[in-house]
Amino acid sequence: MIFIHELGHFLAAKLMGVRVNEFAIGFGPTILRWGKKETRYSLRLLPLGGFCAMEGEDETSSDERAFCNKKPWRRFVITAAGAIFNILFGFIVMMLILIPQEQFALPKVAVFQENAVSEQSGLQVGDEFIKVNGRRIFTTYDLSYTFSNIPADGKVDLVVKRDGEKVELQDVTFATEEVEGMTMVSVDFYVEGQEKNLWTFISQAFWNTVSYGRIVWWSLVDLITGKFGISQVSGPVGVTAALGEAVKSGFTNLLPMVALITINLGIFNLLPLPALDGGRLLFIVIEMIRRKPVPQKYEGWVHAVGFMLLMALMVLICFKDVYQLITG
Repeated sequence: MIFIHELGHFLAAKLMGVRVNEFAIGFGPTILRWGKKETRYSLRLLPLGGFCAMEGEDETSSDERAFCNKKPWRRFVITAAGAIFNILFGFIVMMLILIPQEQFALPKVAVFQENAVSEQSGLQVGDEFIKVNGRRIFTTYDLSYTFSNIPADGKVDLVVKRDGEKVELQDVTFATEEVEGMTMVSVDFYVEGQEKNLWTFISQAFWNTVSYGRIVWWSLVDLITGKFGISQVSGPVGVTAALGEAVKSGFTNLLPMVALITINLGIFNLLPLPALDGGRLLFIVIEMIRRKPVPQKYEGWVHAVGFMLLMALMVLICFKDVYQLITG
């Protein structure tokens, strides 16, 4: 996924006429190096990332092909390309997930379980979910995430499409149960299936990708607003452990995690935070508005401080992940 991200920067840089000095996968000592022209390619010892080193990316350069000497819109495209490639890769993985499926799930009630509580409080067969507690629903992924955050009393406000019309349902109630100390909603209905053809296949892959992106965004909002704590955040150690468990249970369980992680990587990198691609994009936008760049030393200080804070957070989360692995 890091390779896909850096490949986006690399290809965009080549397209925009920027000199790339080195394209590397991994950090630390070089294991393998090749390339005799302007770009060196290398494989490094520590598989914890990678980089696309462009001429004039972090310093001034007299080379007319340097990143710093290109027009702002060209630098914007190059900087955004990594995240865009991650999201596009997520779309491709989503298509791989859908290929074996005979039909696709829709956020629409097909049938209720016996003695369904939600049916008794107003939900009906054929209702298509439009909003749950104010959040727009496009796919069953949206529905699953939203239901995982329903209040402990199990009551939700819904907007559904019924017989072609939008209907508002207040305080629709679902049964709840305690799972590992958390209150979870017991979904008491089954969703409707959609016929598989070329159009529904592409459409479903697109909207599922959008839904994964929205889940990443909602998760960030829920983390900032305190719905989730730091204990529910994972770094490289926790993610690797989760991927290992997914591999043990089968390839089909691994792909959704790969899709979520690569889309997460793309969206997180677009956040306007120092040291991230989004932070660099913000400075480029400011330059476009001011019609002159922010002095490079000031931008460098901002990114340096942001990088140190990001690394400190990463270390904290890694220690938390290791502690949880040790204690079970």
